[in-house]
Parts: sequence; structure tokens; C-alpha cells
Amino acid sequence: MQRKATALDVAKRAGVSRSAVSLVLNGRGDGNVAKESQDRIRQAAAELNYSPNPIALSLRNQRTRVIGIVSDEVVTSPFDGNIIGGADDVARSRGFVTVVMDTELDASRDASAVETLLDRQVDGLMYVTVGLKPLDVPQGMLRVPSVLANCIDNAPVPRLHHVIPDEVSGGREATHHLLGLGHRDIAFLAGAQTSPAAPLRVQGFRAAFEGAGLPVRADRVFLAGWDIDTGFNGAMKLLDGVSPAERPTAIMCANDRLAVGVVLAAARLGLSVPRDLSIMGYDDEFRIANTMVPALTTMALPLREMGAAAMTRLLDQVEGAGNSDGDTLETMVPCRLVVRESTGPVPSGAPN
Repeated sequence: MQRKATALDVAKRAGVSRSAVSLVLNGRGDGNVAKESQDRIRQAAAELNYSPNPIALSLRNQRTRVIGIVSDEVVTSPFDGNIIGGADDVARSRGFVTVVMDTELDASRDASAVETLLDRQVDGLMYVTVGLKPLDVPQGMLRVPSVLANCIDNAPVPRLHHVIPDEVSGGREATHHLLGLGHRDIAFLAGAQTSPAAPLRVQGFRAAFEGAGLPVRADRVFLAGWDIDTGFNGAMKLLDGVSPAERPTAIMCANDRLAVGVVLAAARLGLSVPRDLSIMGYDDEFRIANTMVPALTTMALPLREMGAAAMTRLLDQVEGAGNSDGDTLETMVPCRLVVRESTGPVPSGAPN
């Protein structure tokens, strides 16, 4: 008995994706699939004597209540998986389930991951990244309601809404904390230029100084990478061989791993934290910030909150609730100051 043709057979003969076949044969090709491709799909379907299963077609014309999530490495990361956790909480509370695909930082897999989820008739799509970054949005995300979490549409004219942390306010609040403790000579190990977050956190740092009517020394702010070793080396440049009167009384770090390196450098030089030197992290990284000795004061990234906000935005689109914030394509979620043991008052005798 001859096997009945499938949508995949039609896709192969027409030279298109399976989701394109579904769109065309379900009457949703216009605006989603080029006319030439639509013609090839219909011709291939006729040649193969293929027609969609009427039961499946009925199901496809209704909501599946499934949301597809693509991540660059969030699923395999011990850090930003909280974004997906927050998104899934909201989805489940509204009667939806999530299906997640991780590309493991291989951007060439983005389009195929999106197409795979579209083939499964998801009602909407979310893309989530580890670390704030620009994203070349897969074209398939423009065919259904979609949203970005922790990343920004890299197109010249952005098309998708993004939900990101308010990095400028985070940098400003972290600096305000140190200024409030009396520190005036504060250095900032600012991460790496490759990350959009680094200059935003520096902007907040500078804004806090400006608001306090204080100057920022040019030699106190520099890019130092993101890892423990670069934090250690950056701190040694600031502290080693420098008299107490000339060294900073506090060091802000663009992430917690840099702060760990600074703590190690302070220990190497016999400096007590926070008596001699206050150290401020950023991210509130799980199993790092709160387990360090001393435990790190840090700015907590609002990971679960971003996931929840992004999923709420997406489900409102799916269910036709509309947008309460007009035409804006950006939602910024505030970071949260977490005060622990690595920051304290400015050392006595330090210059003001």
C-alpha cells in the first residue's frame, strides 16, 4: 500500500519549510509566504495528491495554548534560567504551556529552532538570551506574536517588543549606596565593551556622581572583562604599591565574578573587606554572591521579573488584550540593591 503524502513531503518537493506549507494550505499564506513559494506549494500538493487532515486543520485554526521559547544558552546556564522560570510561571497561571529550545550559542540554529516551534503550531514565541545583547531576529518570529527577553531587536527599525533590565538605574543605585556610606574615591571595573550592559552601568555610575556634585576621575573607570582573573588583575593595578591615601576606598564591579577577583586581590595585599576596602558586585549570581566571604553586596538582576513581564506582554498579544503602553517597544525592569557584608563605611582618615 502506497504511503500517504505528508506536509513534509510537500515541503521537500516545493523547496520550502514545513511551516510554510502549513501556512499556505491553511489559508494563511498571504503576508507570510512569498507568492512564488505559495504557487510551488500548491503545485507540489496537487502532484502528491496531498490535502491537510481535516481534524488537524480544525485544531490548527484554534489556539494550541502552547508558547515556544528559544534561548541562546539559558537552558544550559546556571544563571539566566530564572528568566524562563518567571515566564513559565505566568504561562501556567493563564492556562498555557511552554516548549523551550536552546541553541547553545550557535546563532545559525536560531531560524531552524523557530521553524520547528512554528511547525508545532505554537501560539507565540519568545527569545531569551544570557546577558543583554542585540539579536538578529529570526524571520519566523514575525509571523506570530513574539517578544524578546534580555535582548534587543538588532534591525535598523526594531519590530519586536523587548523586556530588559534598567541598567542605568542599577548602576546609579549601586553608586548611591557607596556614596551614602561616605565613599568618594570609588573605582569601577566596568566589564567588557562587547556587552551593551557595560556602558549603561557606567552611565548610571557617572550620573550618581554628577547628581552628588562630584567629579569622576578618568583613571577610576576602565573596562576589565567579566571574569575572576580580570577582576583580580584590575584590582591589583588599583591597589598594589599604592599608599592608603592614594587607593580607592571602594571598588564597584560590573558583575559578581569581577568582585570575587577583587576580594582575592584585597586578601593578597592584606586588606580587610569592608574595613579597608568596600567591594560592590552586580547580578546577584546564584551560589556566588551570597556564599562569598564576605558575602557580596550587589545589584540583583530582575531575571524572573523580566521573564514574567515578557510572557505577560506576549500572552496579552495572543489573547487580543492589546498593549497598555501604546506603541513603545521597550519595557525596562528595575534592578534591586542587595546589601550584604562586603560594603561598609569609608575608612577613618580617608580623604573626602
